[in-house]
Amino acid sequence: MFVAQPIEWTDRGVVMLDQRRLPTEEVSYTYTTYQEVAKAIREMVIRGAPAIGVAAAMGVAIGVQNSSAKSLAELQAEFPEILDTLAKTRPTAVDLFWALDRMNRRFAALAAQTSDLAKIKSALVDEAKAVHAEKRATDEAIGRFGAEFLPQDGLVMTQCNAGALATGGIGTALGVIQVAVEQGKKIHVLVPETRPYLQGARLTAWELHRSNIPLTLITDNMVGHFLKTGNVGAIVTGADRIAGNGDTANKIGTYQIAVLAREHGVPFYIAAPVSTFDLTLPDGDHIPIEERSSAEVTEFKGIRIAPDVRAAHPAFDVTPNKYIAAIFTERGVARAPYTESLKALAAMAHSFTAA
Repeated sequence: MFVAQPIEWTDRGVVMLDQRRLPTEEVSYTYTTYQEVAKAIREMVIRGAPAIGVAAAMGVAIGVQNSSAKSLAELQAEFPEILDTLAKTRPTAVDLFWALDRMNRRFAALAAQTSDLAKIKSALVDEAKAVHAEKRATDEAIGRFGAEFLPQDGLVMTQCNAGALATGGIGTALGVIQVAVEQGKKIHVLVPETRPYLQGARLTAWELHRSNIPLTLITDNMVGHFLKTGNVGAIVTGADRIAGNGDTANKIGTYQIAVLAREHGVPFYIAAPVSTFDLTLPDGDHIPIEERSSAEVTEFKGIRIAPDVRAAHPAFDVTPNKYIAAIFTERGVARAPYTESLKALAAMAHSFTAA
């Protein structure tokens, strides 16, 4: 099984695979400041909610590691700026804020125990590494829970990219597919291209192809046609934020797929870690939707493909919970009523040990 490595902590800095250049080039960069990490997140060198969380944790760690502070008080004065810079990168994916909150709580606990800057810096690096290790274990558990819901053979559709590139593990939605295939299921994946950034065409197709999992790439406006044929057995996507009632934000285009799935009797599943839950939000209307540059719609790799007109680019949409058959997490499977099942999963202890 091929597993991409989108991010890695090294002695030189945070190494990221530039996902903007896939599939034609595999180029990695090393980032040595938290400002560089923030820019990499904002400019989508790395993307995917869990992977953004890993990057944010590593950004905090490298910011503290390279701080010129001479005392704990000076480091405490600098720390909010590190958090704020990373928090301002992308607004929708809640894993970003989950990771920053975790690093903030760890820093506060360390500061209450010691004023030794070397110990604090080392411990925060260890915490960022732990976030990454836990995401890997999380993906494996999500895959095991979700695989049983996929058909024994036939077509499965996904949306955008929720593979290793998006998580740092084996992936959430693609992790479910990977585990199902390893269990002997004969799955063929339908991959919508995911305009305008083409995460499906560039990234998901690349990952599946490298893993020798059969796939067919389709344009976004072919989804209804293929669902109407009656041959699609399930749809599974990732998520960037899940509200308290189960309404789910994912890459733009997901909502229309879920509506079409309901019309044609195809179960629509979400695969996401518990860290993607935002139980402070009552429903999807409260999820902030990132608006990206219109140039990503009117241009492709710097080449204009539309006249000089206004273009909209909401990067995500929200699928109401009524269209979601189940949500696969590392702690189990949530089903309606989601207000109750998500709260129960969030309250559970971890059901795995990070390796």
